[in-house]
Amino acid sequence: MQLSEQEIIRREKLDALRKLGINPYPANLYPVNHTSKQVKNDFTEGKKVIIAGRIMSFRIQGKASFAELQDSEGRIQVYINRDEICPDEDKTKYNEVFKKLLDLGDFIGVEGELFTTKVGEKSVRVNDFTVLSKALRPLPLPKKDVDGNVFDGFTDEELRYRMRYVDLVVNPQVKDVFVKRTKLFNAMRNFFNDKGYFEVETPILQPIAGGAAARPFETHHNSLDIPLYMRIANELYLKRLIVGGFDGVYEFSKNFRNEGMDRTHNPEFTAMEIYVAYKDYNWMMEFTENLLEHCATAVNGTTEATFGEHKVNFKAPYARVTMTDAIKQFTGFDITGKTEEELFEAAKGMGIDVNDTMGKGKLIDEIFGEKCEGNFIQPTFITDYPKEMSPLCKEHRDNPELTERFELMVCGKEIANAYSELNDPIDQRQRFEAQLKLSERGDDEAGQFIDNDFLRALEYGMPPTSGLGIGMDRLIMFLTNNPSIQEVLFFPQMRPEKKAPEMSADELNIYSIIDSASEKMLLSEVKEKTGYSGKKWDNTIKAMTAKSIVKVSKTDEGLFIEIN
Repeated sequence: MQLSEQEIIRREKLDALRKLGINPYPANLYPVNHTSKQVKNDFTEGKKVIIAGRIMSFRIQGKASFAELQDSEGRIQVYINRDEICPDEDKTKYNEVFKKLLDLGDFIGVEGELFTTKVGEKSVRVNDFTVLSKALRPLPLPKKDVDGNVFDGFTDEELRYRMRYVDLVVNPQVKDVFVKRTKLFNAMRNFFNDKGYFEVETPILQPIAGGAAARPFETHHNSLDIPLYMRIANELYLKRLIVGGFDGVYEFSKNFRNEGMDRTHNPEFTAMEIYVAYKDYNWMMEFTENLLEHCATAVNGTTEATFGEHKVNFKAPYARVTMTDAIKQFTGFDITGKTEEELFEAAKGMGIDVNDTMGKGKLIDEIFGEKCEGNFIQPTFITDYPKEMSPLCKEHRDNPELTERFELMVCGKEIANAYSELNDPIDQRQRFEAQLKLSERGDDEAGQFIDNDFLRALEYGMPPTSGLGIGMDRLIMFLTNNPSIQEVLFFPQMRPEKKAPEMSADELNIYSIIDSASEKMLLSEVKEKTGYSGKKWDNTIKAMTAKSIVKVSKTDEGLFIEIN
């Protein structure tokens, strides 16, 4: 393993601690009784406290020093006096351990009493401290200039998502998004529970990938010697429970779709689906707008949210627009009664990319997605979808060409999908067969299987039911003003990390010099520090640039070198 100069020094300090008889990773419980937030909210001069956290700053001042500890709820200043923690003649704990062997990022526990500094800072006067964990890598801490402006922050998105553990430490505001995410789940769960609906769990590994139009991930069960599919939706299992006698069931499910990735799609995502017996999609619209009003208030304290340049209000009620009217409004084309050929030509004439694998439903979906979807900023229910787009949805009571379905649009994106659920087993079989034919034509998002067990369940009888699905990741994006789904997932899917190129001893030496600097260095300054001859220097730098380890840039001030 190639180590930077700072990493080597930290390992040397680790060894030094052990030689002093200090275990840098003690196993015993540390009796924390206050957090930084509790200290500040319930501050009493002289109160004794025990706190713990990560060292985020030092101010060494001879016999006395200040440090700042960061715990799960914020930061608190601690004051360490040499003679306080080392009352006897042996001053090693302060002079050696605290001043020389601790680094930014290390965890310590402190016992002490509260006091206020001369400048009014609520602090802890330390009576004793304990090393709890030695950090072997330096944190990429942002720096501030004399005016307080932050620079050199840990802002590279790929690094932040790949090393979320570092992101959360050095960018504590990121944590707020995930706190709000949990508030959203709790608010939604409480809303359902208060109405008597039952939270359940359904299989993630399924013999048939059903309940949605999507490409699944496939695996193999060795013992049963059968293929299995990662869940793309939990709809068909939740409906089985309605058949079994539950009047209302819901689940927060991890779903997996083997499809493209972008700023609004991750191959692993979280959905909520709820099914309520004896209801229809009209009831579900009112239920949904009341649910989201409740959730927005629980997360942000208001029904209003900012998303990019838009101000969105989740207060009920929401506008309702049929899909036919939406397409007619934004394209001038009426899809009513149109054949597949007419829809194909219309879409093609609108400049939409279409192909022969697309049936009526997919063509209508493409027209709506390309020409209409982005126009709906405030929460809007798009209702009454053509039958071909909704194989699990009940036929519209007033128009056999349509279904009783709605999608909720916010800022041009769908965040909820709901039906009056199809409970006619004969009609459902015919819909599945139609989807299978589309799959055979080459539509890889159409249903590729007929779930005969689900059809058997329907034949035992399912009461009238309405179901709702909400994309939880996308909803929290809107509630926290994050345009990228990666920002609301702790660990989004990433490409494999590039393997670090191997470096010679000379290359590693140059790398360490550059890495230890707070900003890019002059090429001449690095060369001077190495003491290499001209030929050795040239050959080493050429090799490092060829392997993209470093890059050299020219400015009016000279040639600079930095790590790539």
